[in-house]
Amino acid sequence: MTPKGRGRRALFATLFAALLAGPAPADPLRLATYDPGLSRDGPGLLLRDILARKPQVMDAARIIAHTAPDIVLLTGFDWDAQGAALSAFAALLRDTGGPDYPHRFAPPSNAGLPSALDLDGDGRTGRARDAQGYGRFTGDGAMALLSRHPIGPARDLGDLLWRDLPGATQPRRNGAPFPSAGAQAARRLSSTGHWLVPVETPQGPITLMAFAATPPVFDGPEDLNGLRNRDEIRLWQRLLDGDLGPVPPAPFAIIGLANLDPADGAGRRAAMRALLADPRLVDPAPRSAGGRAQADPAQSGDPGLDTADWDDPPDGPGNLRVDYVLPSREGLDVVDAGVVWPEAGELAKIAARASAHRLVWVDLTFD
Repeated sequence: MTPKGRGRRALFATLFAALLAGPAPADPLRLATYDPGLSRDGPGLLLRDILARKPQVMDAARIIAHTAPDIVLLTGFDWDAQGAALSAFAALLRDTGGPDYPHRFAPPSNAGLPSALDLDGDGRTGRARDAQGYGRFTGDGAMALLSRHPIGPARDLGDLLWRDLPGATQPRRNGAPFPSAGAQAARRLSSTGHWLVPVETPQGPITLMAFAATPPVFDGPEDLNGLRNRDEIRLWQRLLDGDLGPVPPAPFAIIGLANLDPADGAGRRAAMRALLADPRLVDPAPRSAGGRAQADPAQSGDPGLDTADWDDPPDGPGNLRVDYVLPSREGLDVVDAGVVWPEAGELAKIAARASAHRLVWVDLTFD
């Protein structure tokens, strides 16, 4: 046989083997949520720091670049009407070797949105706690989504009134609505936002159910923030029950900052346990060596699951699991998951300098 004939036979054998093997499996889709500590004391200051490449900004960017998620939800990221800070941060990520995120989503937030009401009961208006969500200025500590893949028309539940959530429990003091009936009639449930964001990935469509809930502290005996945090988390189960309009089809994933640990810290922890146990969801249980190594002395939960590094009590709440990616059981398989919290080394130092929170990631394939 001539060399030419042998070459053709080898080519046909390769093509035949490829046909038998079928298409190459698609790479997993990596979802991440991260509070990078990119909130500042006033409007425009975050953009200033990004353009100046301040060290803390660069550390947060390095954490994202290291993980290279396909889609990342940023909580604790200041919003501006033109999206200038988000665009600048996306450009910074790209220019420093991180992922390119041409698709972004950051609608107006309840964080810092003026209400013209006394929402905290201190007899004054116009202060940070009188906004629809805590904020010293409009968009203070909001959230934003960066994606490698196209984003479709989103649904924003940020204008849902707290009283309109089925089963809502609002605070009372001395038997009366706190701080007033008028405030309760106007207060929105979302302290930042609740989004349903469809994304078209190479593996198929997925709906991201993104949020950032209020911390269940910084209030009084009426437990305003504790009750609100619980209902911000419960919203997702009411949505999946069909109580809040169309139910997103699988596959989907709940992603964001719940500010609630199922076993430790303040708040109504049963709400988090109920969400984690919901049969429609999977808890990938992302872990880290760093969280396990820095366990609090009196901790009840698994420290390897923690996602935030705060001072131990009584100076702080201790290390807690407060950031989550919870994919739907239907339509998705969890390949891997983790928390960017090394026990030691340069990456551990960068993560600690960037934020009290650690980035949480989950790799998924589609059924």
